[in-house]
Amino acid sequence: MIDNHYILWILADPRKGENKRMIEVSNLNKTYENGYEALKNVNFSVEKGELVCLLGPSGCGKSTLLNIISGLLDATSGDVKFEGKSVLDVAPENRDIGFVFQNYALFPHMTAEENVMFPLTVGKNKKSKAEAREIAQKYMELTHITDIAKKKPGQLSGGQQQRVAIARALVQQPKVLLMDEPLSNLDARLRLQIREEIRALVKEVGITTIFVTHDQEEALSIGDRIILLNNGVVQQADKGQNLYLDPANQFVANFIGNPVIDLFDVQFDGNQFNNEHFNLLAERLADNKLKQKLPAGDYVIGIRPENLQPSTAEMADFTIKVDDIELIGRERILKFYFGDMQYRSLVDIEDQIGAGNEINLRFDMKKAFIFNKDGERVY
Repeated sequence: MIDNHYILWILADPRKGENKRMIEVSNLNKTYENGYEALKNVNFSVEKGELVCLLGPSGCGKSTLLNIISGLLDATSGDVKFEGKSVLDVAPENRDIGFVFQNYALFPHMTAEENVMFPLTVGKNKKSKAEAREIAQKYMELTHITDIAKKKPGQLSGGQQQRVAIARALVQQPKVLLMDEPLSNLDARLRLQIREEIRALVKEVGITTIFVTHDQEEALSIGDRIILLNNGVVQQADKGQNLYLDPANQFVANFIGNPVIDLFDVQFDGNQFNNEHFNLLAERLADNKLKQKLPAGDYVIGIRPENLQPSTAEMADFTIKVDDIELIGRERILKFYFGDMQYRSLVDIEDQIGAGNEINLRFDMKKAFIFNKDGERVY
């Protein structure tokens, strides 16, 4: 028989309906003294335990946003909340965050162990040396650096220094972990290894993480979600798969994807899309993808290279001469030109098409995107 007091406890449990949002950024703006607008009405949230990537080109506002969240920079307007409470008036050291910098920022005169211990030996929550060492040991084991505990940063590789920096950030068990381009100083193979370790680690620890990067491959592989910025404006905040398959606008479609999307200028006459190299009937579009009725005018058709495929002459939209071929893993990129513009078709590695060959190509229009002259997606 169920105790009625137990039922009452469940109904009154304060955890029921608990806000899952760890971080909320609302209407955030940042304008510098010289008038430059680094952030423009930025809004997003991060759930507890989520790993979110801030992605975008250099100068888009990623680091500015991270520095405002951490308290290293003041916002012009808007708000940043942790668990529903504004932190804009809270000093950085009191925001309960761990920060991993691009250049690691390790103390060169301290050993790896001393660097990891350091946050526990200063401030209001200072611990005894023995207790600090015990806690540090736990996080050094998590980051696989116990064997370099007595070495100083100058004796460590870039990857080892990065692991030390991560352990030092985690040792205080912060609510939020912020990482600013943490892998940019590592070589390609090591970046791949460390980013896998970072994702596994933050998921094991369960810490809410914001990871800043300009590398889309990094963001797609490590993030639960991606917040894509350009010119201080959030272009799309979504799962990486959705940014690729369902981009919000032309910038997103062009920024996400390797090889990059093919973009063709076309004129729509109400019946077909016309380009000097092809004509595409509108009836080939998928009706459920049209976001609005298309008036006649100028548009841009975007097609992923894997959706521009070799075809029979009867079914082809146009014929091209293969200018060059690039091998990427199990696939080959066929490159060709229309005027000064280079385009791409992605085929299987076993395809025997060679440079100099003339081939027919066909659009998969159900997987194409259409943008208006302002870059807004209309299909």
